[in-house]
Amino acid sequence: MKVIWKENDIDPSPIALAIRFEQLIREGTVKDQADLARLAHISRARVTQIMDLLLLAPEIQEEILFLSLVERGKDRITERELRPILAMVDWQVQRRAWANNSSDSLIG
Repeated sequence: MKVIWKENDIDPSPIALAIRFEQLIREGTVKDQADLARLAHISRARVTQIMDLLLLAPEIQEEILFLSLVERGKDRITERELRPILAMVDWQVQRRAWANNSSDSLIG
C-alpha cells in the first residue's frame, strides 16, 4: 500500500500536502495526480487545487507553512482564500496582494 500521509502525523497544511503530493509523483510512488486522487479518496479537482498552491511565491508558501497550528476551529487561512492570489501569475503581484491581504484579514 502506498503511503500518502502517515497516520500519526498531524493534519498537514494544504501547502505541506502539496509538497508531499509533488514528492510522491517525483519519486514515482504514484503515477500522476489521478493516482493521488484515488489513493487519497479525494477528487482530481481537489488534488489540482492543492497542487496549485505550489504556484505561490516561495515566500508566501513559507509564511503559510509557519503559521501557528490551529488545534480547534477554523484554519487561519484556507486554500479557497488563496485562490485570488493564485490567479496572479507574477510573483511580485502575488507578494503585493499577500502583503495587503495578510495585514487586512487573511492571517491577521
